[in-house]
Amino acid sequence: MNDTIAAIATALAPSAIGILRLSGPESVAVLDRVFTPAHGGPMSGRPDRALVYGALRDQDGQVLDYCLATVSRAPHSYTGEDTAELQCHGSPAALVLALEALFAVGARQAQAGEFTRRAFLAGKLDLTRTEAIADLIHAESPAAVRQAAGQLGGALAGAIEEIYQSLTDLMAHFHAVLDYPDEDIQPFQAAEISAALTAAGDKLDRLAGSYRRGRALMEGVPCAIIGRPNAGKSTLFNSLLGYDRAIVTPIAGTTRDTVEERLNLGGVLLRLIDTAGLREADDQVERLGVERSRAAVEQAELVLVVLDGSRSLTQEDREVLALGLSAPRCVVILNKDDLPGQEEAELPQLPVQVPVVRLSALTGDGVDQLELAMENLFPDDPGARPGALLTNARQVQAAHRARQAVSRAAQALRDGMPPDAVLSDVEQALTALGELTGRVVREDVTARIFERFCVGK
Repeated sequence: MNDTIAAIATALAPSAIGILRLSGPESVAVLDRVFTPAHGGPMSGRPDRALVYGALRDQDGQVLDYCLATVSRAPHSYTGEDTAELQCHGSPAALVLALEALFAVGARQAQAGEFTRRAFLAGKLDLTRTEAIADLIHAESPAAVRQAAGQLGGALAGAIEEIYQSLTDLMAHFHAVLDYPDEDIQPFQAAEISAALTAAGDKLDRLAGSYRRGRALMEGVPCAIIGRPNAGKSTLFNSLLGYDRAIVTPIAGTTRDTVEERLNLGGVLLRLIDTAGLREADDQVERLGVERSRAAVEQAELVLVVLDGSRSLTQEDREVLALGLSAPRCVVILNKDDLPGQEEAELPQLPVQVPVVRLSALTGDGVDQLELAMENLFPDDPGARPGALLTNARQVQAAHRARQAVSRAAQALRDGMPPDAVLSDVEQALTALGELTGRVVREDVTARIFERFCVGK
């Protein structure tokens, strides 16, 4: 890449600081044309990573800001190229004028993710770390931040590299024995190869199995709120969000469709889905809403069953409760605790892992107990390495392909196939693992990855 790119790296909103970034062979020269240090010579004569105070001017020499500038030269920079940065006051208007000044003296507008793409192409980052940057930018919970930070630090890349190296050693041993039969090289034993393939397969199973938790951390746990009409589902939905997202009226059947929002509750990111009241409906529109509610439950990892705690259980309540208990995780909520009503003893016997929370969605009393239930349902895994989870479909698909190739190699070995057949499958596993980290580069895949990035990163 022979051109020099520039972008505003901070949000275009009034703030204390706004940052402009440059990367490319002319970065320092472009900076010299718009920035005059208050003391000493131009930035081209300054050492790397030294913050220098001075005046930022437009192409006509008019001062736009008094700010700080710094340079980092290749290869010791984020992108591996010469880079420069201006730390200005956070006026959106001033930042736009400064960016136009950079364009006027030789830079061009950076595309979304182009700084990080250049870092990847320069070998500064592998694909797992690249994706971790996007995950960190979009993280919405403390757990998601820790996962992305760990992945950025190399936890996932390290786990993949361990499997990659074990299969590479296997390939090397195979080739050494086959290509140099006259050398004193220990012949490969089927039992040893089988053990190595089994170990690699087990690690790939654990890696692929981490996707469910990783996806929940980054995208949110699908959570459906269900109950019969007027149990208080929409009131609870609005109460948890902190604003009126769903329509609430005393009329039964107001909610006719699913409504979804993301919410951090008890440290757990939820994709919270308010559903239509579950009952036998004569109205065709309401009937469609009920069908969508049932579909939402089928796809949910967590179901909040809302019961009207001021009334005795009805047959509809019992049916709703049975539906909620079919989900992987369930919380039973006795709503309207501000009103006199039933005792928990009226509930049928529930599995020990299903918490019961009494609260008032109207007043908010008891919501802290629901947060505590979330923490208990989704505890941190003390044995998990922060950042070693797969977090997107691209990653898990590559891991599955690697696992399938390892399984084929193991089967070929058991069937007494010639070494070339086993080697071919092991090589396919290595290719799939290479796609995970970016050793094997596919332009369409990398293009999709960088679509998630904002301009300036």
